[in-house]
Amino acid sequence: MSSSHQQQQQATPRGLPGFLRRTLRTSTAEQENNALDYSPSSAPKSPAVPDSITDTVGVQSGNVDNDNVDMANRSSRSKSDSQIDDGRMTQTDNETNQNSLTLTSPGSAKRHLRAVAFPPLPYEQELGGNNSDDDVVGDVDKQSQSLSVASTNNVISTPMIAPPQPQTEATAPPPQPKSYKEIQYETMLNSTIIPLRDLRKLSWNGIPAHHRSKIWKILLSYLPANTSRHQSTLTRKRNEYKDAIQQHYDIPDNSRTNSEQETLRQVLVDVPRTAPEVPLFHNDRVRRCLSRLLYIWAMRHPASSYVQGINDLATPLIAVFISGYFPNKDVEEEVLSGEVMIDVTDAILEEVEADTYWCLTNLLAGIQDHYTSDQPGMQRMVMRLEDLVNRIDADLAGHLRETGIEFLQFAFKWMNCLLLREFRLQRVMRLWDTYLSEGDGGFEDFHVYVCASFLVHFSAELQQMGFDELFQFMQNMPTDDWTDREIEILLSSAFVLSTLFGGSEAHLNVVRH
Repeated sequence: MSSSHQQQQQATPRGLPGFLRRTLRTSTAEQENNALDYSPSSAPKSPAVPDSITDTVGVQSGNVDNDNVDMANRSSRSKSDSQIDDGRMTQTDNETNQNSLTLTSPGSAKRHLRAVAFPPLPYEQELGGNNSDDDVVGDVDKQSQSLSVASTNNVISTPMIAPPQPQTEATAPPPQPKSYKEIQYETMLNSTIIPLRDLRKLSWNGIPAHHRSKIWKILLSYLPANTSRHQSTLTRKRNEYKDAIQQHYDIPDNSRTNSEQETLRQVLVDVPRTAPEVPLFHNDRVRRCLSRLLYIWAMRHPASSYVQGINDLATPLIAVFISGYFPNKDVEEEVLSGEVMIDVTDAILEEVEADTYWCLTNLLAGIQDHYTSDQPGMQRMVMRLEDLVNRIDADLAGHLRETGIEFLQFAFKWMNCLLLREFRLQRVMRLWDTYLSEGDGGFEDFHVYVCASFLVHFSAELQQMGFDELFQFMQNMPTDDWTDREIEILLSSAFVLSTLFGGSEAHLNVVRH
């Protein structure tokens, strides 16, 4: 075997297909001629690639040979697509002096020939722009998506597909326009002098939760109509309440009289039983505030002192005033559930306690004889309720008498606690919106009409019950599933009754059977 043939075999890398090894040996032997015309029909092709798809791959290195390979100009596309030198495809163009190809090693030659045998897929070819042979080299230099060989690690990099452009962020929905009622509330509350008459009229049909705290304070005469005096009034009243704490509560127990100690004991017993179904009032901080303000109220109103039921009247005020500091929190889900207490600081709770004390004081001022000795105001309201039911539903009134049920047995609680134990607390808030809008008679006169409407609402069921069943029904009225809609229907019915019978004492002069 000749020495030249042995050298060709040594230079031929092993592990290549036979036809590629023969091609490499043939091209090595003819390297001295510097160029070789190679017809596309004789070049090995991948069966998966059409005849019209060709590509160019160049491998550069300085490890073995530095000889330049001369490129032959093509006469036309139909005559020849490319030239192969030393087992590699080279572009036939005017750039022959700029694209020299050298064989680096058997491994690199193997990789190169494999690229020749299996050219890029059609979609990779399209990334380069044109499919023409004359433009491939130019596209390689201009676009990062073309095939290239990294000179530092001799690794052929595949085309990079550009990542999809990020989608533009969706336009936020436009804010909902404010209702006419909301605009009216904001206009009144931002006025220098709040028109109380218009505010009562607007509040009768319900106050938005985020305005309720401030409006209740105004309707209870805790805040003046002049908005410029609101802050100074709050500061003064809250400081007065702090002084009352120092005077009546933060004192040694041995300095209290027996009557004061008994009042304090009664308050401490009743507070844990207040609103047991509302988690907010299970909180120790809230209970401590409630105990303190009830005791101080009793000390400063010795004519009535503390009476069971006053503790219930404070619960809507506390809940509403706490929610006023967090207008974005849901009243039922976050405030009444007690979750809000995580965000309630001691300073906020002190202000809520002081505001509750003064508003409770103003509320009880109109119905204070309900809680004095023998509670004459309470008995008066029960009698009015019985007379009214006799007029509007004589059958129900007669059935109650026949079964031996006295109005005082079930209605006393309705008057004493203002239906707080018959409805969920959030329903009571809606009820009190209207009571406060009614003015001074809301918690007494209008309340009687509400109780009458409430009783007559269950008239058909009550008339089918005996004593035991009826008495038990009265102690636990089925209102757990009531919403504000049912409360508003009840209020509308009460308003009709007040329109028909209000202001005329003669309608109560009914002959009893």
